Amino acid sequence: MPDNNKTYDPFETLHKFSLLWEKQINDFIYLWTNNNEFVKAANLGTELHSRYLESMKKNQEALASVLNLPTKSDVTNVANLTIQTEEKIEALEEQLWDLQDSVKVQAKEIEGVVEVSKDIIKLTKQLKTELVKTKKELTDTKNLHEELQEMKFEIMKLAGFKEELEALRSLMEKDPAHELTGAGTSK
Repeated sequence: MPDNNKTYDPFETLHKFSLLWEKQINDFIYLWTNNNEFVKAANLGTELHSRYLESMKKNQEALASVLNLPTKSDVTNVANLTIQTEEKIEALEEQLWDLQDSVKVQAKEIEGVVEVSKDIIKLTKQLKTELVKTKKELTDTKNLHEELQEMKFEIMKLAGFKEELEALRSLMEKDPAHELTGAGTSK
């Protein structure tokens, strides 16, 4: 007794039919490929076809060169050259970016060197000013030294003069009879 609850599924029938058809085609291909004569004929046909394609390609290239039209190989070469050119341009762009970065770094370093140079120039000017002041002070010191030497010499003269006065005084004290006579006075 057939089951009425079971519905007809067309995809299941199609699936069974396709499996059967696939098995028959696989068996047919196996029989042909297992046959040496078929393999030889297929090999010969493939060689003839490749020769035909090669001669067709040569004829197309000859005709294209006469008509000055690009061939598939020309387009391929142009595409390859375009890709190589793009790669080189990208490499150059990267080098330019690196160069820009290094220029920026060097500019910053130069700014630092300029700042240090400004500080050095400022210090040099200060040192120059200090040197001028020191030279002036040295000259003043030499002048003072000379004046001190003159004063020392004068003091030494005065000390000699003092000794003479002391000697005269001691003489006057020893001999009160000696009076000093001054010029223009008479006794």
